[in-house]
Amino acid sequence: MSLGLFLGIIAIAGVCEFVDSSIGMGYSTLLAPILLGIGFDPLFFIPAVLLSQAVGGFAASLFHQRNRNVSFSTRSKDSRILLAIIIPGVIAIVFAAILALSLPKLILATCIGVLVIGLGIIIIVHFRFKFSYKGMVGVGLLSAFVEGFAGCGFGPIVTSGQIISGHHPKRAVGVTTLAEVPICIVGFITYIVAKLIRFEETPLFSRSFDDIVRTIFSNSIMRWDLLGALLIGVVLIAPLGPLLTKKIGKKKWHYVLGPLIILLGAWVLVRTFLL
Repeated sequence: MSLGLFLGIIAIAGVCEFVDSSIGMGYSTLLAPILLGIGFDPLFFIPAVLLSQAVGGFAASLFHQRNRNVSFSTRSKDSRILLAIIIPGVIAIVFAAILALSLPKLILATCIGVLVIGLGIIIIVHFRFKFSYKGMVGVGLLSAFVEGFAGCGFGPIVTSGQIISGHHPKRAVGVTTLAEVPICIVGFITYIVAKLIRFEETPLFSRSFDDIVRTIFSNSIMRWDLLGALLIGVVLIAPLGPLLTKKIGKKKWHYVLGPLIILLGAWVLVRTFLL
């Protein structure tokens, strides 16, 4: 990776993280189609996006709590919603990652493009349903599966799902930001382990520990330069988003993000089939 591209990805990750930590959506949904459009292989950028999203989400959630945008006390509604999303989410993302690794790259890229367009439409159109914890479980399952499969979509589904069911927007953003941490970490680990098992000829348990470590940190498993750029971008910017959560007009952001995400999804499809 050239220095110019490395610095550019830091800037892109920073912008995406600022949007995500401010309104609870946008990091991976914006970033995944951009990376795919640049030319990165989905099986390499998805785990990098997942881990960087977890780091950014953890940092931002601390500041959401500090700024009282959300409350994670033991008996709070926010905490109960958080558990209802995380528990099914960690299961769903494992199956999604395994499925993504079994599909041809053309099909995976096409699915990412279609899903991104669908997410853009979801952001623009405000559906409504009555709040229930069973509904939040469904939101957790769907969002985590889409995130693990395409490397994007968790924020729009979880944040919008809470808001349209009546949960306060500021609290919905804080819950989403923390919920993505364990789910994305599990997704990242699943990708790494599954690639070690699937793409290496020698059985995993027959290899030495040193060999496994060297393989993990090789370019055959991960683009660590890409991960490094993403981590720098999110760590630098994550504390800033929660400061603006109380001031941002959510509807205005929805109308900006929705069309932009649809355009990015369309660009993925164009690049996949025509370029």
